[in-house]
Amino acid sequence: MKKSTLIKSYCIDTNKSGPHVLVTAGVHGDEYEPILAAMELINHLSDVLESGRVTVVPVTNETAYFNQSRYGEDGLDLARVCPGNPEGTVTERVADQISALIGQADYFVDMHTGGLAYDIYPLAGYMLHHSPTVLEMQREMALNFNLPLVWGTDPRPNGRTLSVARDANIPAIYLEYGGGTGVRTHVVAAYRNGFVNLLKSLGMAKPSVQEMAVKDKYWIEDHRPDSGHLQAKMPSPSEGIFIAEVEIGDQLVQGQVFGKVVEPFSGETVPVYAGIGGLVFLLRKMVKVKAGDALGGIMPIQELNKRVTYEE
Repeated sequence: MKKSTLIKSYCIDTNKSGPHVLVTAGVHGDEYEPILAAMELINHLSDVLESGRVTVVPVTNETAYFNQSRYGEDGLDLARVCPGNPEGTVTERVADQISALIGQADYFVDMHTGGLAYDIYPLAGYMLHHSPTVLEMQREMALNFNLPLVWGTDPRPNGRTLSVARDANIPAIYLEYGGGTGVRTHVVAAYRNGFVNLLKSLGMAKPSVQEMAVKDKYWIEDHRPDSGHLQAKMPSPSEGIFIAEVEIGDQLVQGQVFGKVVEPFSGETVPVYAGIGGLVFLLRKMVKVKAGDALGGIMPIQELNKRVTYEE
């Protein structure tokens, strides 16, 4: 019996030789700017694409979208169950189908935001890779996306779209920018323009956007285990209402007040301090927290135009 197709994709094909680039959005159902950027790309790429082809998936995980949630209707996170199971639950079947699409591409871009829960400093990230060729290509992809933070992280996590690309030796990056309620049109524009700039760097598109110089970017490569696991950073010391005292993009020193958690029944207030100095790149926007919820993240980097490396 033929398996039902759970993913709707759009192919913009020049019918001229060149790379095949896959770009996805809506892996998590509460991340809306990537979906809007993907929809704009479907219409825009026919005007700028000169060679090769691009496959666009605007809403990768439909049941998560309809749930307005990170999770599908089966309670699973698509970004944790790849490469999936063609006979499994709906999220596992979606994982199987998106993994097949990744395997057909030469390059892969996965667009995200912080969802409803987090705000994230604009970044292009990649898994560090055992292949020097793939790693260097991923660095170039991230740099060419024109976002101010470039972040290479632990290559070992599985279950991700990027781990599927990693295992297939397909250069891949992911994007994070913004989050919370409402729609940020500047994020949509940054993703659309950054993707066109990436295509330009691959020789596939007309030069139509201005590049951001490397000297204007932060760049960090962190080989330490789980360095890219956002949900594990700065766990809340208690349950309550989180009040941030910093903003995305702030530079902090170690020990500076980051915020506080207020427990409304006991009246207790627990301060939260920066464990390290550096750039505030992740900040909790959903103010009700449980003990252990990530309140934010600090990137241990202060200088532009300098790649910082942390070994395992």
